[in-house]
Amino acid sequence: MDAHRTAPGAAHHPLCTSILLMILILAPVACAPKYRSPDLGKLYNDLAQYEDPTRNPVIVIPGILGSRLVQRPSGNLVWGAFGLGQVNPNTPEGARLIALPMRPETPLADLADDVTADGALDRVVINFMGYPIQLNAYYHILQVLGVGGYRDQGLGEAGAIDYGDRHFTCFQFDYDWRRDIVESARQLDRFIKAKLAYVQQERLRRFGIKPAPTKFDIVAHSMGSLVARYYARYGTQDLPADGSLPPVTWEGTKYIEHLIMIGPPNAGSLSTLQHLVQGIKPAAFFPKYPAAVVGTMPSVYQLLPRTRHKPLIDNAGRAVEDIFDPGLWRHHQWGLADPDQAPVLQMLLPHVSDPEERRQIALAHLTRCLHRANQFTAALDRPARPPNSLRLFLVAGDSVDTARTVRIDADGRLIVVQTGPGDGTVLRTSALMDERPPGQVEKRLVSPIHWQQVLFLFSDHLGLTKDPAFTDNILYFLLEQPRP
Repeated sequence: MDAHRTAPGAAHHPLCTSILLMILILAPVACAPKYRSPDLGKLYNDLAQYEDPTRNPVIVIPGILGSRLVQRPSGNLVWGAFGLGQVNPNTPEGARLIALPMRPETPLADLADDVTADGALDRVVINFMGYPIQLNAYYHILQVLGVGGYRDQGLGEAGAIDYGDRHFTCFQFDYDWRRDIVESARQLDRFIKAKLAYVQQERLRRFGIKPAPTKFDIVAHSMGSLVARYYARYGTQDLPADGSLPPVTWEGTKYIEHLIMIGPPNAGSLSTLQHLVQGIKPAAFFPKYPAAVVGTMPSVYQLLPRTRHKPLIDNAGRAVEDIFDPGLWRHHQWGLADPDQAPVLQMLLPHVSDPEERRQIALAHLTRCLHRANQFTAALDRPARPPNSLRLFLVAGDSVDTARTVRIDADGRLIVVQTGPGDGTVLRTSALMDERPPGQVEKRLVSPIHWQQVLFLFSDHLGLTKDPAFTDNILYFLLEQPRP
């Protein structure tokens, strides 16, 4: 029988044809070189083991939702574990715990409750049908730093990782991510000064080095990048009450040498608008957080996209003039202005019996949050060249379709009509703070941020830190790259 002839009936069999096509398609792939991850231990073990007393200590700053929230003095965990027995934002008590207070004629900074930050959320525990499920959150960043010889003080002192007596070079900055970002930046100043004194004492005790000027390297994810950027630019300055902008002093650069931003929403994110309008369900198994609860948090408004980038269009295709205009939110009945949120407002304001009075309190809070966010974003966007001592490193995603333009339909609903490359949450252009007009691709990057290095990865917003390329490049940047 001729070896080149096919068996009877096989030539046109659909299954045989499909298999043949798959072989032809996959053959080039099988011959292609296999993707390999670097041997990070071989690359960095010697550097990590070298006890360099002059190496900058590192501060990790998580993003929104990235710090545990605990009620004092009860110790009840408000954010950080989910499931049976945990705080439910759809009950009156749970809604009031996770939301910030709303009081008329009270400055946002004074709207305090008994909930405080209690450590960075390196892992999330979800209780599903009685079984705990553990999800990695910022553990990957801490793991990377551990490979590089940076011992995290919090994990070491808690006994989570046995560092022996060497955990004095890495710190987690936890903050209440619900609150105004400027507040968090001022808190970062106090944190840095306390850790500076600690590091100087340890260097004296361990190496006999007398206290000397010390700077930190900061690794910040998402909203944490904005906390660090504001602090670097303005230090402890608040935003002026008259709506003007504070002078750019670069006060924070006295203590920061390198700022590594991972997936930073430097020009905001449309997902923030969607969360403020529709509420947020962070992931499967998580409860949904109503729009009125999310709308009490000033920081969330400070992540809104910029009007000048035309992220919003109306039903006729015209760009919305001002995303921070309270009238826009009232007209479309978004967030705290949504009449359907009345039952949630009743849970949040139980001492106010009149529904209309509750609504007016919510609208006043909405207005103050929007005005504050507009002022905050203007302060971050103002071009200003940093001192040469500050180096800025960006890690961003550009392989996931990310909302770029949203249309407001006749009922005020948000419909994504255009996407762009990003990490699923933050557009590539937002991370870069790219100010080039659409279509002007012939121009090089125009940004008020002076980047020293940029690394693009093919990952989503939280997955950026899990990529081997992230690990390799960050460790090189921290441990090997020559410094002035």
